[in-house]
Order: sequence, then C-alpha cells, then structure tokens
Amino acid sequence: MFPNSDKNPAAASIPQLYQRHARAWEQARGDKLQEGAWLDRLTEGLPQGAAVLDVGCGNGRPIAAELVRRGFRVTGVDVAPALLASAEAALSGAEWIEADMRTLNLGRCFDAVLAWHSFFHLDEEDQRTTLPRLAAHLAPGAPLMWTAGPAAGIAMGEWEGEPLFHASLLREEYASLLAMQGCAVEQVWLGHPIADGPTVYLARRQISPASGLDGSA
Repeated sequence: MFPNSDKNPAAASIPQLYQRHARAWEQARGDKLQEGAWLDRLTEGLPQGAAVLDVGCGNGRPIAAELVRRGFRVTGVDVAPALLASAEAALSGAEWIEADMRTLNLGRCFDAVLAWHSFFHLDEEDQRTTLPRLAAHLAPGAPLMWTAGPAAGIAMGEWEGEPLFHASLLREEYASLLAMQGCAVEQVWLGHPIADGPTVYLARRQISPASGLDGSA
C-alpha cells in the first residue's frame, strides 16, 4: 500500500488495481498505437539508440514497443508485476524494472522520460515529490513528457467496477517544481475537461541538477 493510503484509499489502490486486472487492461488497451504524434514530439531530434525511460510502461504495448521499433533503447518501469511479466515475454529488446515511481532512483540519466497515463494516478502530495524525481533522471537537454488533467484537483473514474483515481496540479506548480530541478515547461496541450483527452506536458532539462533526489549536495 502507498504510505498515504489513509488519506486517499483510491490512489493507494492503483498498484493492486492494475495487478488484479492486468489481463483486462491488456485486452482493453490492445496493440493499436494512438500516441504516435506524441512520441514524435517526445523523441524529436533524438539519435538512434537514445535511451528512453517509460514510467508506468504497463505491458509495454503499444508505446514501449513502438519506441523499440524506432530504434531507441527502452527502459520500462511499472509497479504491477503481472504487466511487467507480459512485457518481458513479448518484448525482449528492452529493459524492464519493477519499481514505484514515487521512490524511483535508477542512478542514471536518460535522453527522454515518458510518463503516459501513469503519473496522473498519484495524489497531489505524491505528484509534488515524484515529478522532481522523474526530472532528476533527465540528461542535459532531455525532454520529459507526462499526462495530467486540464485543471487542478481530483477526478474519479471507474474501471472493472472499482474506483479509478486521477489528480492534477496547477500548470504553474508543475513549472515551479521542475524549475528547482533545472527544467522548464516548453509546451502544454490542454485536454478537453469533458471529452476523453489528456492534457499533455512537455518539459526539458536546461541544466544539470545541483543536488541529489533528497536535496543533499
């Protein structure tokens, strides 16, 4: 369970939700790529063989699979073992790591970091500590892309008969959190508040961080 489970039980249940319903998620998601244009924006200018970190990679399909197809070295991170097992079975050309993004510390930097439809499952407090953690894995000049909602607050959905938690911060707060890690928000594509569509953020490392993940020198 997440440490904040007493505050947000629905947020705390996200890892178990995806673990329990891994097969249903795979069937619902399918292999059809709908995010090609977003991957174009994320990887624009990256050379063949660039290292891409996919945070909340699920079973690796179709996004990580597409990144591998494009010639990138993909590291996929997810909290659900069942989804990672499926990724490992289907995609041998990538590295798969079971980890919680809230405590992620791989000890290396990447040429791009993606958190597509994963970061927004964290509650507000965890987003405030996790976004700088993701940014700390960026090489100088590397982009970070993540999805959120169109406004600050909590949005509850339902999946497989269970509550599905989402949250977002203000755009200005995301920018402030990243600025402390030497990153700047470059573009924001606002999703519709009612229609099915995420708000997509693209930030970039401007300088190397002056401190570690815990704030120490």
